Amino acid sequence: MIKSMTGYGKGESVHQAGRFTVEVRCVNHRYGEVTVKLPRALMQFENEIKKKVAERLVRGKIDVFIQVENALALGVPTPNLPLARGYLKAFNTIREALGLQGEPDLAFIASQRDVISVAAEAEASLEEMPAELLAALEEALRRVDEMRLFEGESLFVDFQKRREMLALLIARVAERSPAVVAEYAARLKERVGQLCENAVSEERLALEVALLADKCDITEELVRLESHLRQFDETLAKGEPVGRKLDFLLQEINREVNTIGSKANDAQIAGAVVELKAELEKIREQVQNIE
Repeated sequence: MIKSMTGYGKGESVHQAGRFTVEVRCVNHRYGEVTVKLPRALMQFENEIKKKVAERLVRGKIDVFIQVENALALGVPTPNLPLARGYLKAFNTIREALGLQGEPDLAFIASQRDVISVAAEAEASLEEMPAELLAALEEALRRVDEMRLFEGESLFVDFQKRREMLALLIARVAERSPAVVAEYAARLKERVGQLCENAVSEERLALEVALLADKCDITEELVRLESHLRQFDETLAKGEPVGRKLDFLLQEINREVNTIGSKANDAQIAGAVVELKAELEKIREQVQNIE
């Protein structure tokens, strides 16, 4: 079943370092592009995360956001005592100079910038994290996949309806085609006969009529059109990323429709061609959202 490129998923997992929250958002894109935003302490896992995402989501612009609620557990809190003493001295100086009351307490001093910093733990201690981190990632990707599959089912239903419309319009063109050739040949023969009277033999006239009538014959275009549409149906039924191939097939289908419109000098066929191109454009817009 086809999948949309649009989706959102969220996953969570608890580790001794804290709670991991992973969000994955995916929108339309011609290629597969993965961007990961995560805390500095987890940067060593960025490439591994990108690889996991690319294995599941082949096409689309994919943004992965990773957060750790209890970030302090990822490192060792370290007090900067010289800086704390400096803050205390500075506050006391200000208090005395301005004649203010009160003393700066511990909480106030500790809340000042860089008084307490968090140093990352050794790399070996962070190697334990991927299991829980990847569990949250897998959950987020599973939910993205569910949303993309659900939207893909809706797109598939829409494609089927429009495919039926294409079949009806093509049948109308195919039914009209023999009459167009016959009518064109008759008109041409009558016109040439009026201009040349008896100056041209019947055999030569018949040959010229056949050659000119052949130029408005759209049988080959109809055959190729049916072949492209059959490939479109087969591709649509595959359970793999097919967006690019469908887009290519639509270009070929549109090319055949354009040729039919230019060769068949007939009002009824021209009207059907306009409707065909309108339906193809709607399908093409939807195909842009398929993985």
